[in-house]
Amino acid sequence: MRFVEYPDRDMMMIDVANVLAGEINATLMHEDRCTLAVPGGTTPGPVFQSLCAAKLDWSRVDVLLTDERWVDEGDPRSNARLLRQTLLTNRAAAARFHPFYRAGQSPDEAAPDLGDMVTRLLPVSVLLLGMGADMHTASLFPGADGLGAALASDAPPVLPITAPGSGEARVTLTAPVLDGAMSTHVLVTGAEKHAALERAAQLTPAEAPIRSVWGRATVHWAA
Repeated sequence: MRFVEYPDRDMMMIDVANVLAGEINATLMHEDRCTLAVPGGTTPGPVFQSLCAAKLDWSRVDVLLTDERWVDEGDPRSNARLLRQTLLTNRAAAARFHPFYRAGQSPDEAAPDLGDMVTRLLPVSVLLLGMGADMHTASLFPGADGLGAALASDAPPVLPITAPGSGEARVTLTAPVLDGAMSTHVLVTGAEKHAALERAAQLTPAEAPIRSVWGRATVHWAA
């Protein structure tokens, strides 16, 4: 794990957006298409606001979420809804987005088809992740129902998972997909999450799921 500290969040968000744009462009120089996987939530919003304006051949970029709440895009808690409002605008509106939610199906029913969809897009070329104070990443939460299966080396690409205390089912990219990304960046802010990173170094992936992508990741941190 490589750790990069920034003097402030604004500088970090701009720098990370530039790094991602450079890696997407580098991928497109030698591949027909680039798969970009990103988290939901509000933390990466400033990154997306810069990245969406980058001069890239976005028509050759496939965009995936790292995880999704099993809600319709009309729901304010939908990660797809948030992504359409932040990243998939400006020049990046030309990217090909592959949402997870399937109306009329449960996560268990949809998971095989979602796995086939993701398999066609692998490996992930550029991966951006967040991390919670509980050391979760994507929807790999400590203590989650389905975590063991999602961390297994032979896990399918997409699995349903239920976060502790959450009434919503979710689907998530599994550890082999995340760990197999060609380039991985983790966006972390605040003293609490910095302390969580330090704790994670002494824990197993089951206790601290961020460890499942620890090896080759670059962690970007600002207070």
